[in-house]
Amino acid sequence: MIATNHYKFRRATLEDLPVLKAWRSNPHVLEWWDSDELDDEKNLPDPRVARWIVSFIERPFAFMQDYTVHGWKSHHFASLPKGSRGIDQYIGDPEMVGIGHGSAFIEMRMQALFDEGAHVIATDPHPDNERAIAVYKKLGFKPSGPPQETEWGLILPMLARR
Repeated sequence: MIATNHYKFRRATLEDLPVLKAWRSNPHVLEWWDSDELDDEKNLPDPRVARWIVSFIERPFAFMQDYTVHGWKSHHFASLPKGSRGIDQYIGDPEMVGIGHGSAFIEMRMQALFDEGAHVIATDPHPDNERAIAVYKKLGFKPSGPPQETEWGLILPMLARR
Protein backbone atom coordinates (compact mmCIF):
# COMPACT_ATOMS: atom_id res chain seq x y z
CA MET A 1 0.00 0.00 0.00
CA ILE A 2 1.28 3.44 -0.96
CA ALA A 3 0.86 6.27 1.54
CA THR A 4 -1.03 9.10 -0.13
CA ASN A 5 0.60 11.70 2.12
CA HIS A 6 3.78 11.16 0.08
CA TYR A 7 2.24 12.78 -3.03
CA LYS A 8 2.62 16.46 -3.75
CA PHE A 9 0.99 18.52 -6.49
CA ARG A 10 2.51 21.74 -7.71
CA ARG A 11 1.45 23.92 -10.60
CA ALA A 12 3.32 23.21 -13.82
CA THR A 13 5.39 26.16 -15.03
CA LEU A 14 7.28 27.04 -18.18
CA GLU A 15 10.39 25.63 -16.52
CA ASP A 16 8.69 22.20 -16.57
CA LEU A 17 8.35 22.13 -20.37
CA PRO A 18 11.56 20.10 -20.93
CA VAL A 19 10.49 17.36 -18.50
CA LEU A 20 6.95 17.31 -19.93
CA LYS A 21 8.40 16.94 -23.42
CA ALA A 22 10.67 14.12 -22.25
CA TRP A 23 7.80 12.33 -20.53
CA ARG A 24 5.59 12.67 -23.59
CA SER A 25 8.28 11.05 -25.73
CA ASN A 26 8.06 7.79 -23.76
CA PRO A 27 6.24 5.02 -25.68
CA HIS A 28 3.79 4.30 -22.85
CA VAL A 29 2.68 7.96 -22.93
CA LEU A 30 2.76 8.40 -26.72
CA GLU A 31 0.37 5.46 -27.05
CA TRP A 32 -2.43 7.61 -25.58
CA TRP A 33 -1.24 11.22 -25.81
CA ASP A 34 -0.46 12.76 -29.19
CA SER A 35 3.03 14.16 -29.48
CA ASP A 36 1.55 17.38 -30.92
CA GLU A 37 -0.28 17.94 -27.61
CA LEU A 38 2.92 19.19 -26.02
CA ASP A 39 2.35 21.98 -23.57
CA ASP A 40 4.03 25.15 -24.64
CA GLU A 41 4.36 28.78 -23.68
CA LYS A 42 1.02 29.51 -25.36
CA ASN A 43 -1.29 26.94 -23.74
CA LEU A 44 0.40 26.16 -20.42
CA PRO A 45 -1.06 29.25 -18.70
CA ASP A 46 -4.64 28.68 -20.04
CA PRO A 47 -6.90 29.74 -17.12
CA ARG A 48 -9.46 27.03 -17.95
CA VAL A 49 -6.94 24.33 -17.08
CA ALA A 50 -5.00 23.66 -13.87
CA ARG A 51 -1.85 21.73 -14.80
CA TRP A 52 0.09 19.86 -12.15
CA ILE A 53 3.42 18.13 -11.72
CA VAL A 54 2.91 15.21 -9.34
CA SER A 55 5.77 14.05 -7.12
CA PHE A 56 6.15 11.02 -4.89
CA ILE A 57 8.55 11.55 -1.99
CA GLU A 58 9.97 14.61 -3.79
CA ARG A 59 10.42 12.68 -7.09
CA PRO A 60 8.46 14.27 -9.98
CA PHE A 61 6.94 11.47 -12.03
CA ALA A 62 3.54 12.43 -13.42
CA PHE A 63 1.47 15.12 -15.08
CA MET A 64 -2.16 15.82 -14.24
CA GLN A 65 -4.61 18.44 -15.36
CA ASP A 66 -8.10 19.36 -14.33
CA TYR A 67 -10.26 21.76 -16.26
CA THR A 68 -13.62 23.44 -16.40
CA VAL A 69 -15.79 21.39 -18.73
CA HIS A 70 -17.65 24.61 -19.61
CA GLY A 71 -14.56 26.34 -20.98
CA TRP A 72 -15.21 25.20 -24.56
CA LYS A 73 -18.59 25.67 -26.24
CA SER A 74 -18.42 22.36 -28.07
CA HIS A 75 -16.93 20.29 -25.22
CA HIS A 76 -18.47 16.83 -24.87
CA PHE A 77 -19.01 17.37 -21.12
CA ALA A 78 -20.55 20.87 -21.45
CA SER A 79 -23.98 19.54 -20.40
CA LEU A 80 -22.70 18.64 -16.93
CA PRO A 81 -23.69 20.80 -13.94
CA LYS A 82 -21.89 24.08 -13.32
CA GLY A 83 -18.65 23.53 -11.42
CA SER A 84 -17.96 20.09 -12.93
CA ARG A 85 -14.31 19.36 -13.65
CA GLY A 86 -12.60 17.16 -16.18
CA ILE A 87 -9.33 15.35 -15.52
CA ASP A 88 -6.50 13.89 -17.60
CA GLN A 89 -3.15 12.59 -16.52
CA TYR A 90 -0.24 10.34 -17.28
CA ILE A 91 2.70 8.87 -15.44
CA GLY A 92 5.74 10.13 -17.30
CA ASP A 93 8.41 8.12 -15.52
CA PRO A 94 8.24 4.53 -16.85
CA GLU A 95 9.67 3.14 -13.60
CA MET A 96 6.57 4.37 -11.77
CA VAL A 97 3.97 2.72 -14.06
CA GLY A 98 1.91 -0.26 -12.96
CA ILE A 99 2.64 -0.18 -9.23
CA GLY A 100 -0.35 1.73 -7.85
CA HIS A 101 0.70 5.35 -8.15
CA GLY A 102 -1.94 6.29 -10.73
CA SER A 103 -4.96 5.33 -8.68
CA ALA A 104 -3.41 6.85 -5.54
CA PHE A 105 -2.67 10.32 -6.88
CA ILE A 106 -5.83 10.50 -9.03
CA GLU A 107 -7.94 9.68 -5.98
CA MET A 108 -6.11 12.35 -4.00
CA ARG A 109 -6.80 15.01 -6.65
CA MET A 110 -10.43 13.87 -7.02
CA GLN A 111 -10.94 14.38 -3.29
CA ALA A 112 -9.47 17.87 -3.54
CA LEU A 113 -11.81 18.71 -6.44
CA PHE A 114 -14.83 17.41 -4.54
CA ASP A 115 -13.72 19.37 -1.47
CA GLU A 116 -13.46 22.50 -3.67
CA GLY A 117 -17.11 22.08 -4.71
CA ALA A 118 -17.17 19.91 -7.81
CA HIS A 119 -20.21 17.62 -7.80
CA VAL A 120 -19.13 15.72 -10.91
CA ILE A 121 -15.68 14.83 -12.23
CA ALA A 122 -15.44 13.69 -15.83
CA THR A 123 -12.75 11.86 -17.75
CA ASP A 124 -12.50 10.61 -21.29
CA PRO A 125 -9.99 7.81 -21.90
CA HIS A 126 -9.62 6.20 -25.30
CA PRO A 127 -11.98 3.18 -25.34
CA ASP A 128 -9.00 0.85 -25.95
CA ASN A 129 -7.04 2.14 -22.93
CA GLU A 130 -8.03 -0.75 -20.66
CA ARG A 131 -5.54 0.14 -17.93
CA ALA A 132 -6.89 3.67 -17.55
CA ILE A 133 -10.52 2.51 -17.68
CA ALA A 134 -9.85 -0.08 -14.96
CA VAL A 135 -8.24 2.57 -12.73
CA TYR A 136 -11.13 4.97 -13.28
CA LYS A 137 -13.70 2.28 -12.47
CA LYS A 138 -11.76 1.43 -9.30
CA LEU A 139 -12.04 5.11 -8.33
CA GLY A 140 -15.81 5.22 -8.87
CA PHE A 141 -16.08 6.44 -12.45
CA LYS A 142 -18.84 4.94 -14.58
CA PRO A 143 -19.23 5.12 -18.35
CA SER A 144 -21.82 7.78 -19.17
CA GLY A 145 -22.46 6.74 -22.75
CA PRO A 146 -20.96 4.88 -25.65
CA PRO A 147 -17.57 5.73 -27.17
CA GLN A 148 -17.75 8.87 -29.26
CA GLU A 149 -15.60 10.82 -31.64
CA THR A 150 -14.71 14.33 -30.40
CA GLU A 151 -12.41 17.07 -31.58
CA TRP A 152 -9.88 15.56 -29.16
CA GLY A 153 -10.23 12.05 -30.60
CA LEU A 154 -12.18 8.90 -29.77
CA ILE A 155 -13.24 8.81 -26.12
CA LEU A 156 -15.23 6.81 -23.61
CA PRO A 157 -17.06 9.39 -21.46
CA MET A 158 -16.89 8.53 -17.74
CA LEU A 159 -18.25 10.33 -14.69
CA ALA A 160 -17.66 10.20 -10.94
CA ARG A 161 -20.06 11.89 -8.55
CA ARG A 162 -19.46 13.06 -5.01
